Amino acid sequence: MVEDPDDLPEEEASSPQEKNYITPAGYRRLVDELEFLHTSKRPEVVSALGDAAAEGDRSENAEYIYRKRQLRQIDARMRFLSKRLDHVAIVDPREQKRDDRVFFGATVTVQDEDGESFVYRIVGQDEVEGSEGVISWKSPVGKALLGKTVGDAVVVRWHAGARELTVTAIDYR
Repeated sequence: MVEDPDDLPEEEASSPQEKNYITPAGYRRLVDELEFLHTSKRPEVVSALGDAAAEGDRSENAEYIYRKRQLRQIDARMRFLSKRLDHVAIVDPREQKRDDRVFFGATVTVQDEDGESFVYRIVGQDEVEGSEGVISWKSPVGKALLGKTVGDAVVVRWHAGARELTVTAIDYR
């Protein structure tokens, strides 16, 4: 298992080649997307681009222009995914030895000052699903919760001001 993201020095956390912490499921999704783009989507677009190019005047050929733009977008996404995967560090939450504290991969239940409960799962930047409570370890809430134990309270800045959250449960399943 790799070092915990919250143990990183500040200068390493801001470097362009920092580790891209990710769960095994998140890694699989990135690899699957890259593979799909490379083996399926890109060849399909290249074929359609060739057909559009064969139609003649390319300067006014909307299909040709569209396919060129689509190919550029696919290539850009493939470059992005490749770079992200170059610096990946897979962290399996189920292997976490210290399940009494919040670390990468934890599912954390918190309660705000009004008694309302929220559940957050702390994952890598490429896995975020905000509407489902899946947040990045680099987000304000994620950063505030890292290293905390059940009963600890944190103050988090939200778009509407500060909010106090108390950790009520930690799970690594």
